[in-house]
Amino acid sequence: MQDKVKIKVAVVAAVQLPNVSDVEFEASLAELRDLAKTLGFKVARSFTQKRSAFDAAAYLGTGKREEIRLCVDAAMADGPDGGRVEAVLVDHEISPSQARNLENEVGCEVMDRTMVILDIFHRNARSRAARAQVEIARLGYMAPRLREMAKLAGPQGRQRSGTGGRGAGESHTELDKRKIRDRIAELQQEIAAMDVERKTQRSRRQERQGLCSVALVGYTNAGKSTLMRALTGSEVLVEDKLFATLDTTVRALQPESVPRVLVSDTVGFIKNLPHGLVASFKSTLEEALDAALLLHVIDAADPGFQRQLEVTDAVLADIGAAEVPRIRVFNKIDQVGDMAAQLERRAMLQAQYPECIVMSAQRPADVALLHHAVVAFFRRDLVEAELFLPWSAQKLRGEIFSNCEVLEERGDADGAFLRVRGVRETLKDFAERLA
Repeated sequence: MQDKVKIKVAVVAAVQLPNVSDVEFEASLAELRDLAKTLGFKVARSFTQKRSAFDAAAYLGTGKREEIRLCVDAAMADGPDGGRVEAVLVDHEISPSQARNLENEVGCEVMDRTMVILDIFHRNARSRAARAQVEIARLGYMAPRLREMAKLAGPQGRQRSGTGGRGAGESHTELDKRKIRDRIAELQQEIAAMDVERKTQRSRRQERQGLCSVALVGYTNAGKSTLMRALTGSEVLVEDKLFATLDTTVRALQPESVPRVLVSDTVGFIKNLPHGLVASFKSTLEEALDAALLLHVIDAADPGFQRQLEVTDAVLADIGAAEVPRIRVFNKIDQVGDMAAQLERRAMLQAQYPECIVMSAQRPADVALLHHAVVAFFRRDLVEAELFLPWSAQKLRGEIFSNCEVLEERGDADGAFLRVRGVRETLKDFAERLA
């Protein structure tokens, strides 16, 4: 049965300031269209104009606002499917008064870039931690706008009378701000408790199993989830939408190796990600902080891939993960063009980034190459040791074989002597348990 979900139609609008290049401006606008798609909109038209500054009253100039109004009034938007324009998506963060004035003039809802992203995050958050983080970001977005929104709301923004002659009392705005501060503090305490629990579980798991961790990081839609599935064989969500999933997924590298490796996917980065979201999603991005190795995934087919690199590097620095070792993985090389174009792009990337891996997550041979590089990274620090496994302690045999490379085995009447290679901490743990 066909899905009967109604397709919403929107137009996007943006002002190009003098300090923004054409390439940068078009890239940001294309990103907004992708965000609109993720939110369920079909973008019918784009309205752009060059200005020295945003219009203080309604963001866009008078003439451009009139163009959008005529488009909305026509009831049917341009495009193959038609449909009434339900929203104007603005490619900047604007004030409530600018949004309200623009709505009044064009005749439909106005959403700025930050609101679009927050709405996507709100819809896609699944875990308790992600939902709490999104709520903090939404409240942080609302708080500084309350005073201006109160002015627009009229009587609701007036100050309350004091009681018992004790003064003027608190305004609705002040009360709302206090409620928001209290709610944010409550959510932050919940997140802190969840972080402690998650870190404890992760630490115990790694200590017990000798696991090494890898985090996939990079621009959203660079193919991280597809690569995650290829490396681990897991059925993680793969969808051609920005921020299709926000919760960190952790799976074991397949085929399993010595040492065993855990691979985690993280929320994708994006240009102009609201600072409040970067801060509130620190716990989600902490997989990158805790990882011993980062796989920085970049879309090789994107002509503006350099922008992806800069955005990711900036966010990693912001969360304190700039010094974590990384392998740059240029994915989607199969989407560059014909074979000649692919070879040309590969040569260019490898010349510019000598240590990088250029690949396609759709090609098993390329995935095997990346798998080998990941395992080789962790095998550099492996050490050898000899363990004596008494016949009475054979229950540890499977665990040793799972977490170590057994180089030699010989036995006598008392037990087995195993010459093994593995992570130093893991071998130390086995030695202490067998002492």
